[in-house]
Amino acid sequence: MATITVEPTELEAARQVALRKLAKTTRIDGFRKGRAPLEVVAKHADQAALAEETLNNALSKAVAEAFVESDLQVLERPEVEVKKYVPGSELEFTAEAQVMPEIALGDYKKLKLTQTKVSVSKEEVDEVLDRIAGNMAEKTETAEAAHDGDEVTIDFVGKRDGAAFPGGTGKDYPLVLGSKSFIPGFEEALVGLKKGDTKDIDLIFPADYHAKDLAGQAVVFETTVKGVKHVIKPTYNDEFAAKVGPFTSMNELTQDIEKEITAQKQREADDVLRDEAVKQLVDKSTVPVPEVLRHDQLQSIERDMIQNLMGRGLSLEDYMKQKGFKDKDEWLEKEARPDADRRIKAGLALAELSKAENITASQDELAERINVFKQQYANSPEMAKRFDEPEIQHEIANRLLTEKTIDRLVALNTPAAKKSSK
Repeated sequence: MATITVEPTELEAARQVALRKLAKTTRIDGFRKGRAPLEVVAKHADQAALAEETLNNALSKAVAEAFVESDLQVLERPEVEVKKYVPGSELEFTAEAQVMPEIALGDYKKLKLTQTKVSVSKEEVDEVLDRIAGNMAEKTETAEAAHDGDEVTIDFVGKRDGAAFPGGTGKDYPLVLGSKSFIPGFEEALVGLKKGDTKDIDLIFPADYHAKDLAGQAVVFETTVKGVKHVIKPTYNDEFAAKVGPFTSMNELTQDIEKEITAQKQREADDVLRDEAVKQLVDKSTVPVPEVLRHDQLQSIERDMIQNLMGRGLSLEDYMKQKGFKDKDEWLEKEARPDADRRIKAGLALAELSKAENITASQDELAERINVFKQQYANSPEMAKRFDEPEIQHEIANRLLTEKTIDRLVALNTPAAKKSSK
């Protein structure tokens, strides 16, 4: 808490600002509204209103200057308590607010990072080829019984103890038998069924199933087969490769697939490395978590969670039940709060690192990034226009600065960087 005294000259400056505002609404005989001299306005204005407006102006300016001069970043609107106020001569007040805590960075140049060597197996290439062939396959309706490799269209309702459970219902769902898309035993149970057949499929969810309330549980899927299609995949040859893309041979196609898989796995490995670098930075550093930031982050996590679950046809209550949380308080304490604290600590540590390493995002870099986003939404002018909004640009600038800071952190801890620093 800080006690602040405002000098008479500053009070007079605040009074002049108040008079200019009141002049716009004060009616004075002989003058057009807003045209009267300020001292004339002072004589005719409501004195209580003038004193209050002067006080508000003086407080706003003095509070802002006080925290700037103290080099403190305020995390919330300060609570102000006026101790003494004599219009025109004296103002004393206290201001209290949560401020950004001091961050003590650890030795961020001595992290223990291990870069994963990326490789691609023949099985991974074959899996992509099989998926491409499946998309290009000929599918023909049949009245015959479904075989492994056929595509069946089904309706199903999953029930436990006679009651349908969240996420266990599907309608007109296309399923290729043998694709292992469902839990073990489901697809196998559909082999031999024909269009119009129904079957109750008794299964037990795997013990390691991601939804804890279903893991190891006995359920029944009431299933109706609405159609069966034979799937005839094309033969792998140079003609097939040419239909897939600008390739003259299967060799070219498989090399391109291997290249794409390698690039994807490298991006994933780089993401893992970057996440580990940030984690080690936080672990090595002292980063307090202000309660006001935790509160805001928890609200953000809950909003995002609800929105994501809606897209899957689930509610937050459904999710908490699946994960085995007895209520919202337990979910907040055991999952949401630790996640919020991790995010806050990472953000504060990276912000401190960007200052320590003098990392900045230039206007040219920001403009380039914004242009990329605009091109992505070129078919939606309304969305593209949003990237001209100051708040959106500020968010993009922060994200760009964070990316550059993590890049620097990783670079400082690569073998080449460590060797050159010796």
